[in-house]
Amino acid sequence: MFNHLGLFKNVPCPEDDRCGLLNCIFLHADKDFAPVNVVPLVASTPAPETIAAAADEEPVRKRRRIDGATEARRPLSSSGVKDANPKAEDKEHEVVKGSQPTQQVSHENAQNLSSATKAVSPPPVPRRSTSETAQGRAPLTSSSDTAKPIPTPTKDRNALPQRQIKKEPLNPRHIARPPASHTVRMSILTKLHDAMVQLNKLVIKENDPSKKALVLSPDELVAMALDEEEKAAKENHSVYANVIKLRITKLRKMTREEWEKNVSTYIVKFTAPVEPKPKKPPVEEVETGLKPQEEIAVLSEMHASRDVLGKAGYVLAAPTNEEVETAELGAKAADGWEQCERCNGRFQVFPGRREDGILASGGPCTYHHSKPLRPQKKKTDHITGHKESYYPCCKETVGTSGGCTTAQWHVFKVSEVKRLAAVLQFKETPRQPNKPTPLPVCFDCEMGYTTLGLELIRLTAISWPEGKKLLDILVKPIGEVLDLNSRYSGVRPEHFANAIPHGISSTATKEKPSPEEIQPLPVVSSPSEARDLLFQLIQPETPLIGHALENDLNVCRIIHPTIIDTALLYRHPAGLPYRFGLRTLARNFLGRHIQTGGGEQGHDSMEDARATGDLVRVKVKETWKALQRAGYSFENGKLVAPPGKGVTLSADGGVLGKGAGLKRKEGE
Repeated sequence: MFNHLGLFKNVPCPEDDRCGLLNCIFLHADKDFAPVNVVPLVASTPAPETIAAAADEEPVRKRRRIDGATEARRPLSSSGVKDANPKAEDKEHEVVKGSQPTQQVSHENAQNLSSATKAVSPPPVPRRSTSETAQGRAPLTSSSDTAKPIPTPTKDRNALPQRQIKKEPLNPRHIARPPASHTVRMSILTKLHDAMVQLNKLVIKENDPSKKALVLSPDELVAMALDEEEKAAKENHSVYANVIKLRITKLRKMTREEWEKNVSTYIVKFTAPVEPKPKKPPVEEVETGLKPQEEIAVLSEMHASRDVLGKAGYVLAAPTNEEVETAELGAKAADGWEQCERCNGRFQVFPGRREDGILASGGPCTYHHSKPLRPQKKKTDHITGHKESYYPCCKETVGTSGGCTTAQWHVFKVSEVKRLAAVLQFKETPRQPNKPTPLPVCFDCEMGYTTLGLELIRLTAISWPEGKKLLDILVKPIGEVLDLNSRYSGVRPEHFANAIPHGISSTATKEKPSPEEIQPLPVVSSPSEARDLLFQLIQPETPLIGHALENDLNVCRIIHPTIIDTALLYRHPAGLPYRFGLRTLARNFLGRHIQTGGGEQGHDSMEDARATGDLVRVKVKETWKALQRAGYSFENGKLVAPPGKGVTLSADGGVLGKGAGLKRKEGE
């Protein structure tokens, strides 16, 4: 760093023989010496007579110890140029050849030794032991040890499994809602890490071979500190500072035994084998106590009336040709300009692609994929103030962030019936005289965004109450795909890539599909073809069961008169347009958790259809109990009313006559 002035050359060194400095400013032995320049060279050993002469003249001098150095360092002469001495060089090579132990040479006789005239690469760095590495020291080995080849390590059956740790800097991890500024978090993290380092030194100082696994490496100490700080920041947002300070205080007062227990618990996740994810428990069947034919008979009393369907937003009649033409002219005048369904921004869409190949303008779309929630009111709100609404997806307060999710394109949804009919006209369920009335059908659709709006991409239908699969197909939309909406639809590009044409068995393309692979689904070429396949399963009198079915029917362009909608059966206390979600109903009335895929896994239309059918069965069970109290009975699987009595059913299945539009008159 700097040249000393010799002010301490007569003061004995406080470290005495333990001093490892090359240019020490203190006095060593009985006389001072000038600084010596050291050049790392290949391991060499002086001649025996030179060593004896050096031993008679002065004590062995200390040299600077360099990590990984295993050979003696030879100083140059005071002029900086080595003295050539062929004899010494020959002796030197002879000693190295004999693998004699390296000896240190005095300063006066060092001038008689030869050195290399060109730079030599330093020797390979030997491996350090765990204890020496933790203390910041490198073990020194002799030149003979370095010359020997390093033996290949053999596997020890009793050896502990190697811990895999991600190397991270000592910097607070990024979280969506930090409880404090980065400066405060960094200060706290540093103190937390320092306390852990001190406890780790206690384990090293113990030097117990049986506790070697409890010695944490520097990377593991950093990871452990980051984990604890991140956990406190996420789980204790409002009292983050108090929680983390108490933890630091506890660490500073912690004994070595307590720290070893904490470390044992922490390193389990690095050494424990990865357990397979538990399988979902089997779905519990809903027991109604009725036969399938009797359940269907009770279901016939629960159809929604035409008035209720109209209030709920169902399409009851197809738009006329004049209305469709008006919608087409309006869409043409708009020139493709739409409002984004996600970020509410204006953009232009190009059906059929623009000349440069893009589908929409405006660039990527940044948005929140969850709807904002408002925290429930508390009694202390008049003191602390009511909390603002936030987005569950990232916990950000409404208005503070533009979004946490980015998509390639902006998207839009068409709700106007005339515009929907301009793409594909609505069609009423046709009557098929040659076929009997089929069993009730549970029906669910998945939608994706295209250049024409929200279109059908998957259609699923199962029988009720048995729950047998009737139809499960992928549908190619009419417009170009902007976003498959995989977070909610569950349909991903690989589904279409692996799909097979409808009517061809999957076994014809692959004999034994792997269970890990995506099972191929049949695919049809258009929504119109998918609608025709569904029409083959139903008649106008067939009960069509689903949740918020007006959306599914609109995307299929179907008008059906016999509807069983769980969103209407399980009414929201606030009334329409408020409704309970299917996931909420399944959790509350079935004890079943659905739509839990998250991320890009999304929903499963088959799972949703089965949950909807079971919710209807629960309501059938309740309705039958109410009808039983009113005197109803079954004869040959048909529901028979008591003589001289009529009944009015409420929308939730009760015999209360609340005028919800679900009625049954005597004799019907």
